[in-house]
Amino acid sequence: MGGMRPSDAWVRQFLHREHLPADFRLLIERVHAPLAGRIAAAARAQGSCLTVGLCGAQGSGKSTMAAVLCALLANAGVAATALSLDDFYLPRAARLELAGRVHPLLQTRGVPGTHEVSLALQVHAALREPGMIALPAFDKAQDDRRPREQWPEVRGPAQVILLEGWCVGAVAQAPGELVTPVNALEEEDDAQGLWRRYVNDALAGEYRSWFAQIDFLILLRAPGFEVVHRWRLEQEHKLGERLRSEGGDSSRVMDDRSIARFISHYERLTRHIHAEMPARADVVFELDEQRRPR
Repeated sequence: MGGMRPSDAWVRQFLHREHLPADFRLLIERVHAPLAGRIAAAARAQGSCLTVGLCGAQGSGKSTMAAVLCALLANAGVAATALSLDDFYLPRAARLELAGRVHPLLQTRGVPGTHEVSLALQVHAALREPGMIALPAFDKAQDDRRPREQWPEVRGPAQVILLEGWCVGAVAQAPGELVTPVNALEEEDDAQGLWRRYVNDALAGEYRSWFAQIDFLILLRAPGFEVVHRWRLEQEHKLGERLRSEGGDSSRVMDDRSIARFISHYERLTRHIHAEMPARADVVFELDEQRRPR
């Protein structure tokens, strides 16, 4: 397990706390611990805060991997903070305004152009300094940012910032690649290509400054976009089950048809990432249909 070998008791406690199955121990031993060791070594070599980008399609296991890596680093005395791209989504009202001003498809969260990049840059800068910092939080069930008083707080400075998200580290496509629609959503709802050009311009603009902070890039590569659809369905079903068991509001949980339309917003860039990013990522995990690295 490299230089990050946690005790058996630590692993048992972590699996229990994160509600992970017992056989997940093998992934910690064979994948996460060696990777955490490599990240820690890179942070020591850099001598300043190391930003790790973790990119993967919906349902690929990014959040779990980020949680494991942060826990392993903390257990080894490395101060690490995980950030999710999702928590920087624009509030619902801001996306509605954007949809009215630019294109209706921008009401749906997710693609570049629907995040508050200036806030993300502020948080990244603050995490490099001593003191307490509040981390934005987004409520997917309500499709809106949580109130400021509900944001979790962490203490800086961080030695490692782990930024996870479906398009973390992505680069813009060439203009000619935007011409042909990749699915029915683009063909029917973006016939003139206005939405996809706006998304691509955002990626080439302010997101480029954001992702330029990444020092170490990890890609979880799904076996195909079709399996991403199934993974995202599983995510939404679990969200609905959790809200119902907790007595929460599950009215905004999407049905299967809504999920199919929702992930169509992500298809173009997901396919582009899978084709383009492996050649430049520091680490690439090829996943099987059960999200296990092959």
